[in-house]
Amino acid sequence: MKAVFKEKPAPGAVLKQASEPKPGPNDVLIKIEATSICGTDVHIYTWDAWSQKRIKPPMIFGHECAGKIIELGKNVEAAGKLKLGDKISVETHVYDGSCFQCKQGNPHICENMKIFGVDMNGVFAEYAVVPQQNAWVNDPALPPAVACIQEPFGNAVHTVFEGGAPSGDSAVVLGCGPIGLFAIGILKAIGASHIYAVEPVPVRAEIARKMGATRVFNPKEDYVKEILGATKGKGVGAVLEMSGNGGALQNGFRVLRPAGKLGVLGVFPKDVQLDVTNGIVFKYARVYGINGRRIWGTWEKTRELLTGKKVDVRPVLTHEFKLDDFEKGFAAIAAGEAGKVILKP
Repeated sequence: MKAVFKEKPAPGAVLKQASEPKPGPNDVLIKIEATSICGTDVHIYTWDAWSQKRIKPPMIFGHECAGKIIELGKNVEAAGKLKLGDKISVETHVYDGSCFQCKQGNPHICENMKIFGVDMNGVFAEYAVVPQQNAWVNDPALPPAVACIQEPFGNAVHTVFEGGAPSGDSAVVLGCGPIGLFAIGILKAIGASHIYAVEPVPVRAEIARKMGATRVFNPKEDYVKEILGATKGKGVGAVLEMSGNGGALQNGFRVLRPAGKLGVLGVFPKDVQLDVTNGIVFKYARVYGINGRRIWGTWEKTRELLTGKKVDVRPVLTHEFKLDDFEKGFAAIAAGEAGKVILKP
C-alpha cells in the first residue's frame, strides 16, 4: 500500500510503499476512504520541539480518518458487533480500559494512553488496523470527507458542552483553526445569542463569519474593549480558548462575565501568567481543561449535530488532495490558505 511516513528525525515526510497491515484478534482492517490533516500532524511534519521528544521515526502518521471494514479479527467476528462493510471513523485515543482513570469513566485521559499516528502507526495510508474498541460506526450516508473530521469536530463538541455557553447566551472563540471554526458552528446550532471570534488569518476569519460568528476581530484590535462595549460592560457567558496564545487567554478572562465558563483546549508552548484573584476567584469563574473527547458521549452528540444537519461543516473543508499530493496540503496550511485539508487515497 501507499503510506506517508515520517521517515527521519527532520522536517518533511515521504510517500512510499509499505506492507498492508494485518489485524490482530481484537482489531479490524479498514480501507481508508478519507483522512484529514490535524495540527498535530503539522507539528510532526515541521518537526518541532514537541515532535522531537515524542515521535520515533520511521512511522506512518495521521490519525483522523473514515474507512470501510474489509477484515475482522477472530474475536471481533465472534462478538458480532462489527461487520464487514461497516463504514467507521476512529476514536484516536487508544485506552487500556483497566487503569484508574478508565475505571472512573474517563478513558479519554487513560493513564496508559496511546494515540494513532503519534505512538503507533497512523492513517495517512490506503489501509489501517484499528482496535475494535476504537471503532465508531457511521451512518452510511455521511460523506467520507465529513466522517473523517469527527475526531476534531468532537474536540469542539466537548469544549462547547463542557465549557461553553447555554442556549441564548453569548460566547467568544479565541482562535479559528478548524476546531475553533467547528465550535462557532456548534454554538450557533445550540442557540448562542452572540458569537465573537478572534483570528488573525484572513481566510479563517472569513470562514468564521460563514460558520455563524456575529463579529470577527483581528487580535491587533482592542477586542476586549469592543466586546465589553457590546455587552454593556457585563462580558460574555463563555470563552472558548482554542489558540494556545498566552495573551489571548489573559484577554479571555478579561471579557468573561462573573459566574461565566471558560474552556481551554489550546496547548501553550510556555507558561502563562494569569490574574487568578480578579480573573477567576472574584469572578466566580468556572474553568475547564479539555482533553480529547468523552468516549462515547461526545461521539453521540457529534452524530446528532452532523447527521441531523444542525451544523454544516462544508465551509471549513477548504481543500482536498490525493494522498500522493499530501505536501500540497501541508503547504496550503503553512501559507494560511486552508481551513481543513482532506486527503484521499
